[in-house]
Amino acid sequence: MADLERLRQMMVKRQIAGRGIGGARLLAAMREVPRERFVPEELRALAYDDRPLPVEAGQTISQPYIVARMIEAAAIGPADRVLEIGVGSGYAAAVMSRVAAHVFAIDRVGELAALARGRMEQLGYDNVAIRTGDGTEGWPEQAPFDAILVAAGGPAVPQPLREQLAIGGRLVMPVGSASEQQLVRVIRTGEDSFELQKLEAVQFVPLIGAHGWRQDQAQ
Repeated sequence: MADLERLRQMMVKRQIAGRGIGGARLLAAMREVPRERFVPEELRALAYDDRPLPVEAGQTISQPYIVARMIEAAAIGPADRVLEIGVGSGYAAAVMSRVAAHVFAIDRVGELAALARGRMEQLGYDNVAIRTGDGTEGWPEQAPFDAILVAAGGPAVPQPLREQLAIGGRLVMPVGSASEQQLVRVIRTGEDSFELQKLEAVQFVPLIGAHGWRQDQAQ
């Protein structure tokens, strides 16, 4: 465990802060959350490598830098309510739980949602709510959100997610083809006005749902 702790601190220094991502609260969260608890046991020794890793249900846990980059781009504050689409292993939601007031997360795969929920309980992260469903529909009962992060690439920003952003809220997601996307930030500037900013090229799994790709398009 001491070795993993050392690797976690080194990961933050080299992969996160070393690439220009700042913010004391975000860096502290990355230092605190044990990424090894969010990967299969046989991959724990690789938890702090600079790359994504496979997790259950054929999905992946994102590269640590990308997790930090998206959270930084969303400018999450301590009073914010955050929605995450594609909870996956739960790692990004866990990091966000250390910097936001409350995190709501959705995954279309019930197995992933259940595993992520169990990890939050084990770690005592009690400001995270997780449910199974079509993330492209958002979580209207809990809207509006100050920040929305989408951990899958879609052809466009789903309209329900735009509508569930608070005015002044920030949405960060990959947009493009099923195999290659551009990370974008959408800021809701008014009731019917949005500002779109392009950030960088990324590659995520496809966003499947009513307002994303069909299952057959994502093969």
